[in-house]
Amino acid sequence: MTDKAQRHTTSGGGSLIGKPVDRVDGPVKVTGTATYAYEVAEGPSAFGFVLGAGIAKGRILEIETGLAERTPGVLHVMTHLNAPPQPEFGPAVTPAVREVFTRARPVLRDGRIRHYDEPIALVVGETFEAARAAAALIQVRYEEAAGDFGLEERRGAAYAPQRTNAGFDTDSAVGDFDAAFAEAAVRIDMTYRTPYQHHNPMEPHATLAIWQGDDVTIHTSAQTLSNFRAGLAATLGIPLERVRVISRYIGGGFGSKLIVHADSVLAALAARILGRPVKVALTRQQMFANAGHRAEMLQNVRLGASADGKLLALGHDVWSATSRVEEFCEQTAVFARSLYAAPSRLTRHRLVPVDLNRGEWMRSPGEAPGMLALECAMDELAERLGLDPIELRIRNEPDLDPERGVPFSTRNLVACMQEGARRFSWERRRSEPGSLREGRKLVGLGMAAAIRPNYIGAAAALVRIDAEGRVSARLDMTDIGTGTYTILTQIAADALGVPLAAVMIELGDSRFPLTAGSGGSWGAASAGTALLRACEALKRKIVTAVRTQPGTPAQNSGTDDVTIAAGAVRFGERTEVLAEFMRRVAPQGLDATGSVEAGASTESYRAFSQHSYGAHFAEVSVDCDTGEIRARRLLAVIGAGRILNAKTARSQILGGMTWGLGAALMEESVLDRRYGCFVNHDLAEYHVPVNSDVPDLDVVFIEENDDKANPFGAKGLGELGVCGAGAAIANAVYNATGVRVREFPLTLDKVLPGLATVAL
Repeated sequence: MTDKAQRHTTSGGGSLIGKPVDRVDGPVKVTGTATYAYEVAEGPSAFGFVLGAGIAKGRILEIETGLAERTPGVLHVMTHLNAPPQPEFGPAVTPAVREVFTRARPVLRDGRIRHYDEPIALVVGETFEAARAAAALIQVRYEEAAGDFGLEERRGAAYAPQRTNAGFDTDSAVGDFDAAFAEAAVRIDMTYRTPYQHHNPMEPHATLAIWQGDDVTIHTSAQTLSNFRAGLAATLGIPLERVRVISRYIGGGFGSKLIVHADSVLAALAARILGRPVKVALTRQQMFANAGHRAEMLQNVRLGASADGKLLALGHDVWSATSRVEEFCEQTAVFARSLYAAPSRLTRHRLVPVDLNRGEWMRSPGEAPGMLALECAMDELAERLGLDPIELRIRNEPDLDPERGVPFSTRNLVACMQEGARRFSWERRRSEPGSLREGRKLVGLGMAAAIRPNYIGAAAALVRIDAEGRVSARLDMTDIGTGTYTILTQIAADALGVPLAAVMIELGDSRFPLTAGSGGSWGAASAGTALLRACEALKRKIVTAVRTQPGTPAQNSGTDDVTIAAGAVRFGERTEVLAEFMRRVAPQGLDATGSVEAGASTESYRAFSQHSYGAHFAEVSVDCDTGEIRARRLLAVIGAGRILNAKTARSQILGGMTWGLGAALMEESVLDRRYGCFVNHDLAEYHVPVNSDVPDLDVVFIEENDDKANPFGAKGLGELGVCGAGAAIANAVYNATGVRVREFPLTLDKVLPGLATVAL
């Protein structure tokens, strides 16, 4: 087994799609032989260390690098005074959505400081230690300017962006929301706050840059190679074909590795100057300022309903912080346009400019923070109406997409909720908060719906079969831990009728056919569809070879007379082992390509509303005396079309549920609003769930096949596990205590004051 490819070693009968096949990249990862970007050995590499700004806004008046340059082992010190020319960054908003990914992102271009810890120097040394020590010797004098960092107190400065992330409309309006809300028998008007959050993948952002003449090879941790390659080429000012990006293994990304960051730009610049490979990695602390974040948001949810629980008005307003330098508007209220029926509707997004680095895509952008608000508001409405939360949602199940007016390709949200209620013993839930106790523990149950749009991105694949019947496939697709190597192995083996052991998948090289990469929960469907079509084209070539053989029963016959299965070719009454057939008929091997266009450009995506659905259930206990919250058990019931691999799919949902637990109870990046820096910028103080925090987790998949989505009938899955999970926990905390906290995360200091009357 090599770093360049993965080959599985087991086989079995029947269709391989859906089987819980073990990860084919598992052995190299658990044995430590999978090579990540910073571990690649290419010649005598030098090591770069980034020095960041000590202020959040202003400019450099003077930077003294003499001591650093004279430090033993130091090869080069780069600042804005000697960095190679780079294009301007450009306007805060790009004309086209895709240009967000491919625009130039210069580093050390000038002496301006736009956010705290922005790179102001790169020290390159023979060792990492030498570079880091020398960076501490650089002296900088600034002219500091007053920065704006607060969201709530600056809501008056909010503006409406041209668009939200992924090109969704900023606002939507159906009917007369104000009139319908005013006339509703029961109204909810609540504001929820969600904090800054950071991705924190286990593998930091790291790059090895190697130049050969005018060509640069970048080993890095990137989710989408095509966008990354284009952005780097634009930044370096060189033709696209001069840039090669390799990303075989990725230690997590969660959206933070979709665009070029400073490590790649600086490594490439320094490697060209020095004429040798250069490695640059951001430290964990530097990632908090330089690798994106989920922005702080205020969300106002207004729900107006009739006395019988029918929604008459649904309003979701979002105020989000955004960088002045580059705008990012998370589509936080967009999901609400498709989730529940209501004749009058209003969703709006507004941005408040602050002096921070840009926000970026973070797992389940939009739905993750948005559903924390809307699904808690639905819980509040259910209580006000005296309805079970599931019953309220069922009463507002739409027949068509509420705002697009088109049918759903499939929609099984009600089935997910009902199956979850049965499995979770929902009948144990008491409608009166604080009424279920175990000694000094208050016990509560909560639930929330989940929804996530289903996408498909443009992709291509090359597949080849050699004279021994071995299959290899190449795509520039990446595997960020989601199981892509494994799923593509299953697809190719299933399509070509060969054992899993006969398939080798090669990913993560920009020289391979172009795909949409990993992001948006579209990876498996997009790359998988392209691979399937390539395999189908290859089968046609094999069939043609059979039919054109002189003297065989299949000569000049129709394709129905030829089948390929179980590693054999059957034509007429004759069966031949595939390897023997290939050696005889095509000893040079055969290859074929396949592709798929972006879903937005296809008729089925225009004619149908396509989403994945789910229902999350949570049971928590809250200590009457300390306010400590402990999640006891969580259940997710998921409807996401046909499941391609039951084992990797379950793993994805379990990870998402854990994210939801963190968002509900602990995750928060604390911004010092005096200085514009995040103060808990490491994993010691940025709290994420650990083993002892994660309770009994269970995942159930509803059987489904969405024939409008793709040839597999599968839909996006990876991010769905986050959607609604946090709201289910928050609703369970309220059911346990009667204390409704609308500022996330739900830390004990926010719950404890309200327990005084409940816990007597």
